[in-house]
Amino acid sequence: MRADYLPFKDTGYFSNIILDYLSEKSKLKSFYSYNPTINGFKEAIEKRHFSDSNREILVEALQNQYQKDSIKLKGDSPVTVNIDSLINSNTFSVTTGHQLCLFTGPLYFIYKIVSTVRLCKELSIQYPEQNFVPVYWMATEDHDFEEINHFKVEGKKFTWETDQKGAVGRMKIAELKQVFDEFSDWLPELSNNANELRQLFENAYLKHSNLAAATRYLVHQLFEHSGVIIVDGDDKKLKTLFAPIAKRELIEQFSSEKVNEQSDKLSQNYKIQVNPREINLFYLVDGLRERIVKDNRSYSVNDTSITFTEDEILIELRDFPERFSPNVILRPVYQESILPNLAYIGGGGELAYWFQLKTTFDAVSIPLPVLILRNSVAWLNSKQSKVLAQLEISNKQFFLKKEVLLKEWVKQNSSIDLELKAQKVKSDEFFSSLRSLAGELDASLSDHVAAIATKQGNALAKLSEKMIRAERRKSGEVKNKIDFLKDNLFPNNGLQERTLNFSEIYLLHGKEMINILHDNFVVPANQFLIIQGKQTII
Repeated sequence: MRADYLPFKDTGYFSNIILDYLSEKSKLKSFYSYNPTINGFKEAIEKRHFSDSNREILVEALQNQYQKDSIKLKGDSPVTVNIDSLINSNTFSVTTGHQLCLFTGPLYFIYKIVSTVRLCKELSIQYPEQNFVPVYWMATEDHDFEEINHFKVEGKKFTWETDQKGAVGRMKIAELKQVFDEFSDWLPELSNNANELRQLFENAYLKHSNLAAATRYLVHQLFEHSGVIIVDGDDKKLKTLFAPIAKRELIEQFSSEKVNEQSDKLSQNYKIQVNPREINLFYLVDGLRERIVKDNRSYSVNDTSITFTEDEILIELRDFPERFSPNVILRPVYQESILPNLAYIGGGGELAYWFQLKTTFDAVSIPLPVLILRNSVAWLNSKQSKVLAQLEISNKQFFLKKEVLLKEWVKQNSSIDLELKAQKVKSDEFFSSLRSLAGELDASLSDHVAAIATKQGNALAKLSEKMIRAERRKSGEVKNKIDFLKDNLFPNNGLQERTLNFSEIYLLHGKEMINILHDNFVVPANQFLIIQGKQTII
């Protein structure tokens, strides 16, 4: 195995807001609470208070969730130890969250969780008097089914088709037998790793009743050894802790005002990620998750006949808190209200919308956690690594677009100076001398010579481009190699991690895949990781 690193800013795939955040630029300081460094956690630990009663409710809810989803935790399991430790005032969580993507969906699902595990390890070394536990928050209440109903391996898409509506975590998954059969047929027959993937999919999706239980099983199997605690927010006990905030949202609609204030300031320099509703809550029952809308003093559930007076909806919240589901604006607030959390680990887009939420957190007297960018990775098998070595391109060039990379390679490897550097220097020297000579006769002639020099410079630049194109046309084999690399490692001109499923890497490395990531991740992340590994499937 070989691991190389490249600063995020040199990849061209990270937004200005994230690069400025990692660089701790002053214009972004007012939108977060703590610097994204290990040392930044000292103040976060001092300010994070979580009551004993809330800890008791959290531990009881987690134990019930695992039991309900048929996960039998042994007494010495790292997960059991971590759940039990949450009762102690010196235990804090580090959380990441993601949708319930089929078979984890894109690779960065895995990267988020490994980043969380690795950060807990680093914090334990830096702050040995505290205990840090990794948490994966399942977005069970999300209803964007089209975003989670598929995964891709080597360009083949496996899709779950269903007519079910509402929160995806509650969806029944008997229909996934067809997806399993398709995936099983695609996997290699004589492969230990392929057999492990078959069994993992079958045990997760064909032996559980709904998507939430299946996802808990899947993540637990991959990360039990790391002690990852899996939290389902679709839980009545946990919603009781969030109910006071939900009540305030129903009565005052406080979050939209706070987010809009923050967004107005943020938009002066950056693109806004999310826009709030007047009420940032959904009404949630089986088969339904729809926005709650207020009209004067009455409330209704969008696209339904369900209506409430103010008194009625507050009684509904009191008796059935589980029916009130936060949207993207209040979901982070819900998370932080039920966990003794210190940090949230997410992608660039996620952190960008957390920056819009600081004043919303201030309004409910909950600290905004330390915001940490997840790790990003490009995996190369031995064939891809061989092609990369043959091209002799740098890590930075590796991220260039196809045409730009080919142009760079041609200039770098041509036997002649395609950029005409020497000729341009001689031209500049000639016209500089000519300009001085002409200026001695008449000052206006100096400007005339300068104009001719500019035209000459432009002509040389055009000639250089034509020479590069001519040389590029002769580089068909190199072009094919570049196309091979870019098509496989940057599908649809995007990062590999946003398209490929983990099973493609698991086929090559098996369970060791997680350890490879863990050992090579640097947290907090500030560089892109490039892993070059083996090709043979075992």
